Amino acid sequence: MKLRTFILVLAAMASMAASAQTVRGSNGLSKGKIDSDGTVRGSNGLSVGKIESNGTVRGSNGLSIGKVDSDGTVRGSNGLSIGKIESDGTIRGSNGLSIGKIENDGTVRGSNGLSVGKIEGVDKKTAAAYMFFFNK
Repeated sequence: MKLRTFILVLAAMASMAASAQTVRGSNGLSKGKIDSDGTVRGSNGLSVGKIESNGTVRGSNGLSIGKVDSDGTVRGSNGLSIGKIESDGTIRGSNGLSIGKIENDGTVRGSNGLSVGKIEGVDKKTAAAYMFFFNK
């Protein structure tokens, strides 16, 4: 899984806001939306998956592709840890090394401090789910 993808889903996951939330790339352009029910839509408006309130992440076919646990651990479909988002927004890979951070305003930064994108109006776990599983 690409580092950028890992960082942008860690940035997308727990409770959803009341309306669709925009996901932006580092250039500021919309890459898609996360609906209030957790449906993830690409820039064309079509569903690419869903982030459920219990942390399960499903692909467009409805099959589980991973999960974000309540403690911030992100797991692949095989149940193995692929990373973690800490309460301060730090994103760590499965080796424990920091690979980025999600700021309070939804900006996602790589380990070099540069912005890789932004997810507006969602909590850090929801942002993380998006970044790990849907950011391409």
